[in-house]
Amino acid sequence: MSAMLMAVHTELSAAVAEWVAHDPDPASAAELAACDDDDLADRFARPLTFGTAGLRGPLRAGPNGMNLAVVLRATWGVAQVLGDHSPGSAIVVGYDARHRSAEFARASAEVFAAQGFSVSLMFCPVPTPVVAFAVRNIGAAAGVQITASHNPASDNGYKVYAAGGLQIVEPTDRDIEHAIAAAPPADQIPRTPVDHDGVEQVRSYLERAATVRRTSGSVRVALTPMHGVGGEFALDALALAGFGDVHVVESQFAPDPDFPTVTFPNPEEPGAADQLLALAADIDAEIAVALDPDADRCAVGVPTPAGWRMLTGDETGWLLGDYILSTHRSGAAVVASTVVSSRMLASIAADHGARHVETLTGFKWLARADDLDGTLVYAYEEAIGHCVDPAAVRDKDGISTAVLACDLVVALRDRGRTVLDALDDLARRHGVHTTTAVTRRVGSPQEAVEVMARLRSHAPVSLAGFDVSVTDLQPRTDALVFTGGDDTATVRVVTRPSGTEPKLKSYIEVRCTGELAAARARAEKSQSALAAEVPQWA
Repeated sequence: MSAMLMAVHTELSAAVAEWVAHDPDPASAAELAACDDDDLADRFARPLTFGTAGLRGPLRAGPNGMNLAVVLRATWGVAQVLGDHSPGSAIVVGYDARHRSAEFARASAEVFAAQGFSVSLMFCPVPTPVVAFAVRNIGAAAGVQITASHNPASDNGYKVYAAGGLQIVEPTDRDIEHAIAAAPPADQIPRTPVDHDGVEQVRSYLERAATVRRTSGSVRVALTPMHGVGGEFALDALALAGFGDVHVVESQFAPDPDFPTVTFPNPEEPGAADQLLALAADIDAEIAVALDPDADRCAVGVPTPAGWRMLTGDETGWLLGDYILSTHRSGAAVVASTVVSSRMLASIAADHGARHVETLTGFKWLARADDLDGTLVYAYEEAIGHCVDPAAVRDKDGISTAVLACDLVVALRDRGRTVLDALDDLARRHGVHTTTAVTRRVGSPQEAVEVMARLRSHAPVSLAGFDVSVTDLQPRTDALVFTGGDDTATVRVVTRPSGTEPKLKSYIEVRCTGELAAARARAEKSQSALAAEVPQWA
């Protein structure tokens, strides 16, 4: 072994020994002892990054994983940043049903309590929007939810809400990351026992979720919580709202951190909703609802002449945005969607005399879309995230979205209409919009940066036969918007690197006007051409 390699090995061995000496979890030492040098080098290469809303990563020992030591130090860091502004304030701590979530939540609550905060630790696993609601409802300084949303079973995470139940933004996330870097060793961080709490907040959340509906009458519902925590909460909220005819996918109803019936616990993934759609067909349902494991996302399925299908996040966004604006009666309304979502919501808003705000990706921006002239009444992102009651929950909320989606089906049925009819109506008024996303995997995050640089210097000159104009969203974010079109058709592609994986994502939208069938055929043809063309760029 060369002197340089020996020095690296010695440095790594010292880092591992130091970590084990201060890790309060006795299983960590055995886990690390079983790792080879490459695995150890990965686990100790860097700390787990404090990114969008918090931490997320694989459950494993070492600084580059989700484990008890990392959670303790992260909570100490959050407490230091909050303590600079809100000493003695309330903190809400919740958790989902993933592996070790309850343990991490209790540890977080105990650290906050030792730092002088008044802590409300949820009494059971809860959907993420419950924590967002509780922070806003009681005026807490912050909230923490232990969840990895729809990540694989091997992951967990640590999501932070600021006052008002909003996801944290810059510079708070960087301040927290710096504080974590300065945290004491995990076994030296004080902890104070905390009792469970939150019954009243859960009850208030469910009662509030039931109030989002605008009509009366029931509907037959097929429901899956995708092995997550949303099942009982969704049943309760739907029942309070007057929807008692709900049938569940039994094999996916009980929380199970291993997600045994799905390869990837995300309703958007191919095949993930197969059991739900089969149930919907068997019981002659009128709507199918799939929640992701922490119930902050909601996907909707509907019957068609060719069988059941899931709506895209954009289609659900158009329908709910139009429904909310059509029933909005007080004050100037603002609706919001992200730069990678469909542009139809902007047209819908104009039709209703409301304002549309386009934000960067993520609910940390969508939740802050109010402006001086109006109040946010609805926001969505194409990844099946919908905020249908911003006054109560300033984040995506699958439970209240499920209630409103069922209510929409009732409202349409009362007029002799279906969801497909409503989509046709929107297409006639605003043009046929089709959307899809394509992913280009690259060797490393650096290669993604290099591809973006080449696109900036050598942008494509045409899109589906149209001349291209390019909008560069830097410095706000690393994304390029390519647009083209004429009086009867427009095409739009937004390309950006993934924030978490080595890949580029391109979001494609085609809009065509004219007779419905012909416009759809033209839009689908252009979209297919773009989906084949875009991965070859640069």
